[in-house]
Amino acid sequence: MSSTYGDKIKISVFGESHGNGIGVVIDGLPAGEKIDMDKVLVQMSRRAPGNDKTATPRKEKDLPKILSGMLGDTLTGAPLCAVIENTNTRSADYNNLLAVPRPGHSDYTAFVKYKASNDIRGGGHFSGRITAPIVFAGAVIRQLLEKKGIKIAAHISSIGGVEDTPFNPLKLDDELDQKLNNARFAVIDDSVEQKMRDVVEDARMNLDSVGGTIECIVDGIDAGFGGPMFDGVEGVIAKAVFGVPAVKGIEFGKGFELANMRGSQSNDPFRYKDGKVVTETNNCGGILGGITNGMPILFKAVVKPTSSIAQKQKSVDLQKKENTDLEVHGRHDPCIVPRAVPVIEAVTAIAIINLL
Repeated sequence: MSSTYGDKIKISVFGESHGNGIGVVIDGLPAGEKIDMDKVLVQMSRRAPGNDKTATPRKEKDLPKILSGMLGDTLTGAPLCAVIENTNTRSADYNNLLAVPRPGHSDYTAFVKYKASNDIRGGGHFSGRITAPIVFAGAVIRQLLEKKGIKIAAHISSIGGVEDTPFNPLKLDDELDQKLNNARFAVIDDSVEQKMRDVVEDARMNLDSVGGTIECIVDGIDAGFGGPMFDGVEGVIAKAVFGVPAVKGIEFGKGFELANMRGSQSNDPFRYKDGKVVTETNNCGGILGGITNGMPILFKAVVKPTSSIAQKQKSVDLQKKENTDLEVHGRHDPCIVPRAVPVIEAVTAIAIINLL
């Protein structure tokens, strides 16, 4: 099992949901760069459980302990290692999952892959809890990107059938950037928040869960990064985004809508503006031929409904080798989308810095 990403700046994630702790090692960070830990903790808090009714009631402070790579507030150039202690676990809630896998979860595939030796408690290494150290890594790396004029923001594009206003595909407004990057329930149009919350609450009251989409934008990246075919920007970002548990789809720019357009509609006309080549529209999501064109990178990720629901579900007993029913216990998110927003921002930052 290897949970690593990147070649120029590489992250390696370790730990399990109910183990002693989880963490990340980041290799390749430049020495001498100052990191604002208060900003890092804001991002950690946005993802942390127990802070919102749409999330699991499990309480974790998610305070990273730096073991190496930073002296005071300055990167030393050595591998940066951070550990987050697990302090609020109830492993007994998962005893019935040792033999009976949850539908929609990795329980069965991990059972087969790792010969029934995988840690099932809280989902083990497959848990969304593992995204906490990813957010730490992304929050550090994002500060390096900001010094290069690159901004990253994301919002809840939809939950169930309720949709938020999309990003302006041509520019990320500074005020909106600040708003979203400090929000636990990140939406552009504040009037849709309660409607989304109502959808989540309806799912929760029916012992169910609900999914949605997250839209992400990267503004300030110059043209010329990436490459054709297997080195394309889409592939680099997609690999990082699909490392986030529950993500099942991604589209760039207009994505699947392009299938219903003609070339005269989908092509983004070029123009010179202040001596720089820009496009009038951004249907391509800032990427042409796998290479950035200087416009904002824009993509949308699909997050499936949480698989751990309290309704009785059909499953199998892997020990008795017979069909059975399963009732999931424990504390689970009725909707993972709000807490996944800072995670999508984090993996995007990690992908972008490797492109640079």
